[in-house]
Amino acid sequence: MATKKKSKTSKTRKDSQLIIRINGGERDEFVALCDELDTSAAREIRRFIREFLLERAAQT
Repeated sequence: MATKKKSKTSKTRKDSQLIIRINGGERDEFVALCDELDTSAAREIRRFIREFLLERAAQT
């Protein structure tokens, strides 16, 4: 009998998009660096947003 495991991402469901415009060269360099670091651009941007919000919450 197989048990159903909850995935880590199910509790933080991603249900919105943020569309930004950036320089193509910077985007390519960022994505390449993320690849070298074995991460994704989206993961690093989400991490930046979470840290940014935590820093600002601590200031208030």
